[in-house]
Amino acid sequence: MRRVFFALPVLFSLVLMGGAALYAQGAPPQGAADQPYTVEYYYKVQWGHQQEFLDLFLKNHYPLLKKIVSTGRMLSVKIDQPAYHTTEDGRWDYRVTIRFKDSTVATTANPDEAQFMKELWPDQETYKREEQRRFEILLAHWDLPVTEITPRDR
Repeated sequence: MRRVFFALPVLFSLVLMGGAALYAQGAPPQGAADQPYTVEYYYKVQWGHQQEFLDLFLKNHYPLLKKIVSTGRMLSVKIDQPAYHTTEDGRWDYRVTIRFKDSTVATTANPDEAQFMKELWPDQETYKREEQRRFEILLAHWDLPVTEITPRDR
């Protein structure tokens, strides 16, 4: 019993140090709740359908993103594509980077989105058919919240 009693502080210290090391290896926080929140959305399209996907995205999704930017929920939208190719398993065709007003806006549904979609696309049948096609040619899609960690000059 005496050995266990003396070993507990050492064991407790090791657990604390290990826990601190595990915490330090985690993703850095995005910042304060009222600060901008950035998410990168990656799209991998069936080979040979990249232009079709982009055309549909620009016609049927980008106007909605711009509309939401105009309301202040989003601060900016940027679309990129890689200049060179990578291996197939690491390939992505388009990255859409969105800076949201804050983390709450980024992680909650926009109550105005359905109304915006009706305003922007009065022909809902065509809109739904084209959006279905956009997702048919999509192989993979993933979202990656990112945190800028560039040191600020002092």
